[in-house]
Amino acid sequence: MKSIIIYESTHHGNTKKLVDAIVGKHQVEAVSIENADSIDLSAHEMIGLAAGIAFGKFYKRMEKFAESISSGSRVFLLYTCGNPSDGYVKSITRTLASNGVRVVGSYGCKGYDTYGPFKLVGGIAKGHPTEEELIGAAAFYDKISGGDR
Repeated sequence: MKSIIIYESTHHGNTKKLVDAIVGKHQVEAVSIENADSIDLSAHEMIGLAAGIAFGKFYKRMEKFAESISSGSRVFLLYTCGNPSDGYVKSITRTLASNGVRVVGSYGCKGYDTYGPFKLVGGIAKGHPTEEELIGAAAFYDKISGGDR
């Protein structure tokens, strides 16, 4: 299965660690959102969107990018945040579904967070993502891809 992950990992590289864990175990292409406009997504059977969370949603740039994904595409979501919640995928999932895109699953975990007031206390979720969480990301991809390597 030809897959690609478009990622945006800005503050501490937490989300990129999830992407790297998947790329290290599977034949998946990874492209930073800065270079995503030059990619032909139709050449891929599955597309991953990976980003941190800000104000309860995927980063704005990733939310906007999701609007450009063609109907009929299969997408999976990856995210890191200071305090995980399944609710963080609602907005981007609605956007994708309204365009006829099928979301096949999501994986999220804690990520070291020093945004805003968290900086005053030295951040939250220190040491995340953990090795166990990185293994979990690769296992998640294995499950949704049918074990394709």
